Amino acid sequence: MELRFETRASDSPWVEAVWTCTSGRVAEMTSVATVCWGLVFWERDGTAYACVTGPETGTGHAPVPEGATFLGIEFGVGTSLRAVPTPALVDRGIELPDATRRSFRLDGARWETPGADDAEALVDRLVRAGSLVRDPLVAEVRRGHRPPVSGRTVERRFRAATGLTQGAVRQIERTRRASGLLAAGVPVADVVAGLGYFDEPHLARSLRRYVGRTARQLRERTGGAIALDLGQRTTS
Repeated sequence: MELRFETRASDSPWVEAVWTCTSGRVAEMTSVATVCWGLVFWERDGTAYACVTGPETGTGHAPVPEGATFLGIEFGVGTSLRAVPTPALVDRGIELPDATRRSFRLDGARWETPGADDAEALVDRLVRAGSLVRDPLVAEVRRGHRPPVSGRTVERRFRAATGLTQGAVRQIERTRRASGLLAAGVPVADVVAGLGYFDEPHLARSLRRYVGRTARQLRERTGGAIALDLGQRTTS
């Protein structure tokens, strides 16, 4: 049972990562918490599909079509679709109609279905058309800057743009980083110290809540298929 991921970073300020995946001998996977919304395209038995995925605040189980190939674009925190605000996507997704191998429909228009190497070209077209928007304050806060507005205003705008609180984003991102380190063989104590967890039980609770795995399962790659790229480092 496996999901074979390949993930790369992006030089687009709108995109967090681009990934591809193939499924083999797996019927179900553990979905994990994520702070990003995305566009996902997949094909199985000659039929094409497309959907918008939202941020996820916890773990769950999702069916996986065997023998399918996937392409995903994860958008940066603070970006939004004009047609569907990100808060409306939290813990849910939207299947896009009339998808084919060549095109899909979004925001009242048809767009060319991208490949792994030209995902940013699609994003650029969506930006130019006004279908993608973002709150610059969120990007500023993410870079560690303190904008000249109240903390309450920052939190309100952050949640309006992302559907999540700043605290939730930090916790989810930290747990995903911890998962990658544990899967790479980093000792639990080093992960606790390096990422600022109070102690090992604190890390264990976060893993259970956001990834649905124990440290041992991540290290030994057990527990079944998981919607998280633990197989290799992200490349640029």
